[in-house]
Amino acid sequence: MKRRPELLLIRQKYTPFGGAERFLERALDALAARGVQLSVIARAWQPQAGVELIPCRPFHIGRLWRDWAFGRRACQLVAEHPQALVQSHERLPCCDLYRAGDGTHRGWLRQRARLRGQGGRLLQALSPYHRHTLHAERQLFASPRLKAVICNSEMVRREIIEFFGVSEDKLHVIYNGVDTERFHPRLRETHRQAVREQWGVPDDAILYLFVGSGFARKGLDGLLDALSRQPDDAHLLVVGKDRELPHYRRLAAKLGIADRAHFTGPQPATEPFYGAADVLALPTLYDPFPNVIMEAMASSLPIVTSYQCGAADLIRDGENGAVCDALDYTGLADRLQALRDPQLRASHGEAMREIAAGLTLDAMSEKLIRLYEMLLARSDPDHG
Repeated sequence: MKRRPELLLIRQKYTPFGGAERFLERALDALAARGVQLSVIARAWQPQAGVELIPCRPFHIGRLWRDWAFGRRACQLVAEHPQALVQSHERLPCCDLYRAGDGTHRGWLRQRARLRGQGGRLLQALSPYHRHTLHAERQLFASPRLKAVICNSEMVRREIIEFFGVSEDKLHVIYNGVDTERFHPRLRETHRQAVREQWGVPDDAILYLFVGSGFARKGLDGLLDALSRQPDDAHLLVVGKDRELPHYRRLAAKLGIADRAHFTGPQPATEPFYGAADVLALPTLYDPFPNVIMEAMASSLPIVTSYQCGAADLIRDGENGAVCDALDYTGLADRLQALRDPQLRASHGEAMREIAAGLTLDAMSEKLIRLYEMLLARSDPDHG
């Protein structure tokens, strides 16, 4: 009897709201329907029908030990499945397929260094954790076992070629999919008035929206600065969590916008906020392609982002959206100001919805399935 094809997935920790996990779940469902045997190596995983959990919980103290111990044990478990196609979401050399959902660590550190002084850059360069992660990244991309890499933006693909010289035929750009019915322009009719009333935003005020956790990386400092340069009828909703929230509240107060910058904390559902807002602003310092931009696109919101965001692949500054350098606070303020024009917002929003229409969950799944089928066929000794 011919054996069932086996796909072995590696993800250190499952978090229900993570973009990588949502991407992975969609693939798991589609593959299970095609009879592929699915297993997941993880520290923790949400139970899912038809998926076997292979626990990988080595003892650790601190994040460096955590990553090293997990990677070592995960590769030992991979060796017990010699015929499986192995997909990793972690930087491990024992995988056939790697999803670069976090971009490259080298690329992130290059951008992060722009915020730090000479002493901070030196500490970053000497950090044992960063040195370990950079070493793991080099090992991954140099591994002779690596057959393919899923990149979630052209930006990530370019970085992998630039930094590691990986052959272009191994790199497959597959954008995350978005539910274009769940995230839809009709959210405006349903949620605009209620959300604005809840947060004290006048109906006729222009409302910018920021969604994300890790405020420094997502560019909130620059966005607050840019908001302070807008007329007094401009408001900002900040949806997400950060340990440094008190710092950002103080910064808003220092800039004189405490009554116009509203911090909602983490929210279980973002749809109401897309419905209430006029513009999504995410001038991130480094982000391969955030799901929140996909969701805002599908909701027909104009987008303001940075060249350090993978979404810039699809946005032409001034034509269908707004893009500037993450640290160009003046340029960011100018782009927010331009989008006070309701006609420009409408045209940019329509353009974003049109782009999102081609980035559905079904479209993502079909591309994934074609890639998996190609790789599974290669790994099948009965094939050909």
